[in-house]
Amino acid sequence: MANPNPSGAVKEAAFTISVSERVKRLPPYLFGQLNATKYRLRTEGHDVIDLGMGNPTDPAPEDVVKKLCEAVKDPRNSRYSVSSGVFNLRRELARKYQRLYNVDVDPESEVVATIGSKEGFSHMCLALLGAGDTAIVPDPAFPIHVYAVALAEANVISVTLGNDDAFLSRIQYVAEHLYPRPKVLILNYPHNPTAMVAPDVRFYEEVVRMAKRFNFLVLHDFAYGETCFGNYRAPSFLQAKGAKDVAVEFTTMSKAYNMAGWRVGFCAGNSQMCRALMKVKGYYDYGIFQAIQVAAIIAMREGDEFSRRQAAIYEKRRDTMMRGLMRLGWTGTETPQASMFIWAKIPEALLAKMGSIDLSLFLMEKGHVAVAPGRAFGPAGEGYLRLAVVENEKRINQAIRQMGRALKELE
Repeated sequence: MANPNPSGAVKEAAFTISVSERVKRLPPYLFGQLNATKYRLRTEGHDVIDLGMGNPTDPAPEDVVKKLCEAVKDPRNSRYSVSSGVFNLRRELARKYQRLYNVDVDPESEVVATIGSKEGFSHMCLALLGAGDTAIVPDPAFPIHVYAVALAEANVISVTLGNDDAFLSRIQYVAEHLYPRPKVLILNYPHNPTAMVAPDVRFYEEVVRMAKRFNFLVLHDFAYGETCFGNYRAPSFLQAKGAKDVAVEFTTMSKAYNMAGWRVGFCAGNSQMCRALMKVKGYYDYGIFQAIQVAAIIAMREGDEFSRRQAAIYEKRRDTMMRGLMRLGWTGTETPQASMFIWAKIPEALLAKMGSIDLSLFLMEKGHVAVAPGRAFGPAGEGYLRLAVVENEKRINQAIRQMGRALKELE
């Protein structure tokens, strides 16, 4: 009988890659199909109006751009920086907290510069949480508030989002009945995606009292804190009495200064929590490109009026979008007091035909308008679309017209 393997070579098993359990725990990325559809339509030559992401389209302050160009030419800024940020940058953030919120933070021990607030938040979860730990996360939520916890191998307990006593009662119920007790509470006001705001500092003071009673820490995402409309001014969590005993707050230069791609954020508050974040970052990175840090100092030092003007621009776009939604018959949407988003309630008759994900795909295919489906932010987000007011008023009106034409096909 012939030898089926005359060479005598041993057949090797197929080579396989096994990723970590923490990666396996991550669900499919719901924005993946939307992004792929948007890319395909644009390669086909279609002008897709993108309202799906809070990605500013307006320019950064001119003086800040000039300072960046100047700093880039200095060879000293091309060297490795420090993972926690240069002292002068952290000091400028501390001065800003004092100026805007009358809050004192020590730039040496209570401020960390991060590569955007998202990076800082994620690494803080890694510094605080591990297997068996639990974080309370309101639903709906910005995805990283859930998945940073999962990547740290901890567990998420969802509570329905709110900004009132009923919401605080839901948190208290979890803290009282969960064993082991939750280690972290994650808050985000002004909220992404819903634009819900914290009413005042007293709300945060109740959270502080609860945190001390049940021994949990608080991470507050304050990314949209400077993008406020009318007479509303978002309070900082650190304004609450005793806040620095239990909490840190994350801010960013992405929104107020149109510096999203520059990747400059901050963590401020409890010194032990900041120290833990510094330790993790010390192993992971060498910090922000130093020329950007130099320019960011100028932005914070001279940019208060710029950020106020930018908020006014978003307010006008908000009003344009709200008028457009009314023309479409979407009457259940609340007018936001802050952030760059509108949490648009899908009419019941339309929702009976398709959910938020299918509707988002439909509007992109038929209307060439990209929006974010509410379901992508958690179960409680179903029935809504998140619309970012990042385009100018002319483009927003055009988006409304295109959505209206597409929706007529469903009548």
